[in-house]
Amino acid sequence: MPSTNPVYVALDTTESAKAAAFARQLTGRVGGFKLGLEYFVTNGPAGMEAVSRLGMPLFVDLKLHDIPNTVAAAIRGVVRLKAAITTIHASGGAAMIRAAADAARDEADKLGVSPPAVVAVTILTSLDQAGAEAVGFGGPVLEQVKRLAALAQDSGADGIVCSPLEVEAVRAQCGPGFKLVIPGIRPAWSEAGDQKRFLTPAEARAKGADVLVIGRPIIAAADPVEAADRIRAELGL
Repeated sequence: MPSTNPVYVALDTTESAKAAAFARQLTGRVGGFKLGLEYFVTNGPAGMEAVSRLGMPLFVDLKLHDIPNTVAAAIRGVVRLKAAITTIHASGGAAMIRAAADAARDEADKLGVSPPAVVAVTILTSLDQAGAEAVGFGGPVLEQVKRLAALAQDSGADGIVCSPLEVEAVRAQCGPGFKLVIPGIRPAWSEAGDQKRFLTPAEARAKGADVLVIGRPIIAAADPVEAADRIRAELGL
């Protein structure tokens, strides 16, 4: 994935033609595109191809969470989509994480392609402290994120997904080679929406984020290209 532009645009739509149109507009102005579960369920591999054929890195964000064999088989399918990044849930446990990481590398080797970075979701950025506790994550969110990050790293994941508020602590704990993929990014001029734990792109990047996932501030803007260029300027790119 390009190191010069860390922004992956979340193409939050179920319409293949609409996603491809956004991607064509923004190609060369961002680092890549993210397509999620709702898009994949609606459009399947052909829908992914409609965006990936433009030649930009693709983040296939399925947040897989199942028994190890099932997740490993699904990850092999993700590799065939030529994804640059994909996601699993860290809470699936060490065996599941290891199975996903091993499957990604093995399938990529068989196909002669680069494996996707397998990154583990820690605590969803839509959850604040009360929300995390309500689903069973006891103690401060930061401590839970650090615990899950350590589990993911020890189990062979390439990185994690966390909120920008946890970047510094995770970077200090896991070191510079561990990829930090950060949603919940909101420029100062945009609305927060449903994100509870967020920073601006420049703030998150300064704290050590590797990949910035940005959706509505770009695709819901009156001029998505202008919004992407504005973010790029704020990042000094």
